[in-house]
Amino acid sequence: MRKVLLGLVTLGGLAFANVPGNGQTFQNGPYYANPSWDQQIPAAQRFIVLSNWNNYAVLDRETGLVWQRSPSVSQFNTWSGAVTGCHVLGGDTPATPTGNRLGWRLPSVEELASLVDRTQSNPALPPGNPFQNIYTNGLYWTSTTDETTAAGAYAVLFGSSGGIADVAKFGGNNYWCVRGGSSVSNPPY
Repeated sequence: MRKVLLGLVTLGGLAFANVPGNGQTFQNGPYYANPSWDQQIPAAQRFIVLSNWNNYAVLDRETGLVWQRSPSVSQFNTWSGAVTGCHVLGGDTPATPTGNRLGWRLPSVEELASLVDRTQSNPALPPGNPFQNIYTNGLYWTSTTDETTAAGAYAVLFGSSGGIADVAKFGGNNYWCVRGGSSVSNPPY
């Protein structure tokens, strides 16, 4: 009886070993890592330029988010203009190449601030990061609104050693679009 039971357990284990897991199903990897918010991954391993996006997007393996490699650098965008700019992003143009995909959005303050490396300056990004055309003399909008007034939203600075500011929504700032994660802002004004 014991041998039969052991044989059944062994056969069951072999059957499960042949079931495909959650492995990569596309070429040009190794992308598709689970977010690792609990780890600090060195930039050389953290950021992956996505070749199957024509090198216009970057996977952040620490957060699981996909960022524009080269964000908007026009400081004349109001907050609502930045929100709209990300929503309509996706038809590749020379000014805003994105790998010809829709689904972009404005990041939350926590998401955008996760790119800041306070030990660096101009830009305050991890050394060796693959991002291009980062404007360091201005702010980048986030989807996070001021909890006390509908007229304000948070923005992130990548100059100096980085920082976060609460600014009026009608002001002009840059924006850096993202895909994935949560698109919830607080509250949605």
